[in-house]
Amino acid sequence: MTRRLTGLDAAFLALETPTSTGHVGGLSILDPSTATEPLTLERLTAILASRLDAVPVLRQRLQSVPLGIDQPVWVDDRHFDIGYHVRELGLPSPGSDEQLAEQVSRIHARPLDRERPLWETYLLSGLAGGRMAVYTKVHHAAIDGVSGAEMLTLLFDLSPEAPTPGPAPEFRPQPGPGAARLGVQAIGRLAWRPIEVAKLAVNGVRAIPAVAPVVGPLVGNLLGLGRGPSGDGGVIKSSAPLVAPPTPLNVAISPHRRFAFASLPLDEVKFVKNTFEVSVNDVVMAISAGALRRWLLAHDALPDGPLVAMVPVSIRGADDGVGGNKVSAMLAALPTQLEDPVERLAVTRQATMIAKAQQAFIPQGLVDDVSDFAPPALTARAARVMFASKILHRLPAFNTVISNVPGPNVPIYLAGAKLLAHHPVSVVTDGIGLNITVIGYLGQLNFGLVAARETVPDLADLMGWFGEELALLVAAAHAAAGNGSESEAHTERNVSGRRSRGTAPRSGGRRPRSS
Repeated sequence: MTRRLTGLDAAFLALETPTSTGHVGGLSILDPSTATEPLTLERLTAILASRLDAVPVLRQRLQSVPLGIDQPVWVDDRHFDIGYHVRELGLPSPGSDEQLAEQVSRIHARPLDRERPLWETYLLSGLAGGRMAVYTKVHHAAIDGVSGAEMLTLLFDLSPEAPTPGPAPEFRPQPGPGAARLGVQAIGRLAWRPIEVAKLAVNGVRAIPAVAPVVGPLVGNLLGLGRGPSGDGGVIKSSAPLVAPPTPLNVAISPHRRFAFASLPLDEVKFVKNTFEVSVNDVVMAISAGALRRWLLAHDALPDGPLVAMVPVSIRGADDGVGGNKVSAMLAALPTQLEDPVERLAVTRQATMIAKAQQAFIPQGLVDDVSDFAPPALTARAARVMFASKILHRLPAFNTVISNVPGPNVPIYLAGAKLLAHHPVSVVTDGIGLNITVIGYLGQLNFGLVAARETVPDLADLMGWFGEELALLVAAAHAAAGNGSESEAHTERNVSGRRSRGTAPRSGGRRPRSS
């Protein structure tokens, strides 16, 4: 069965350059003590092979359309070999989290082979405490963050009593369409382009008057700098558009990566959320702003105004299935210019309200329609010109990406080994040298930070500041609830405890909490 890539799917192919890759990944930390059999490469391979029917794209490769006049299609790989995709690496025992993060960063930096199905899985052994890990990367052309989380639940079990995998179902690849057929179909789609252009223009024009009256007053009131005359802490008195300031994060990048990870307790995040009447995502954005503020101060590069974060928004419906990209995006001010963490949280809430108001009036699928308009050959050429011009780091549309993906709320197991934490490993590009992604699982928020190696050499320090910023907000929440002395002790315990769990080494992250 063939499936044509959408314009947005194909955009992640055009994203790839000599310094940028288009795949996303995930690091699963496992406790093998719950398994009745050892987790070996052979067992992992057998389990994955028995479940590939649930995710057909994992046995498909890309087939291009003649002359690049239409998007590529997914076709069954006649020579599919799961042994190529499932691999094993051992850390020198006892492997630290810093060594694990370094190994993942090196694997993540390597591009996937376009001639094969676009995924790889690595079984990583030798971790301290008897733990194991599985790192998987899949091209973003095949999945987005939400479908990746759904794929996680398809490949894992709800019980440690995992059934012994039997022989994998026989794979009978369907023949892909020939070049002539693809060419004819592409020409047919080209004939509809004038109608698509008209539809695109109508949707775009409809969005403008809907957004302007709602967003304009909010921007004028909320997106300026400093305190307003009312002393409301607030923020923005200018109606100027949201502009990303230049920072050391927005530069040309190398092909090398750093990765850092940590888990923060969801109950503390919810305590802050409930106390200050904000959302979990507001708290994530606020502690991200606080951590980035510290990093920018340490590099003598703090702008006078807020940073701008791009926040992916899922538009995946219940009937969309697993695979492909169903995502839009919103731009939100990140108030790194504010010193007080509570004020930062309040302004973050206002900024995300504005961003949501803007995003809500963009017709669903408009981004996909726009990216689907140009033929891939033209899109790829335009992307090469854009990256070569270095415009992305001279005039960045945003400074960083912050993504918060829901995960399973029940314990899950791989070959009987309990999943302790799952940390996302995402994408950076020229001009956007840092990505912050979070996924929830069993009472914790699992952070994964990816950066260009030379752009953020102290990524582990940045990761450590997320925990310290949360501790400050927790203390402020206790104080707001009337527990001032308790909050001071709570802050000191959390800050010192989080520091002791590994913020000093530069290449790694902190040991995830066991559920």
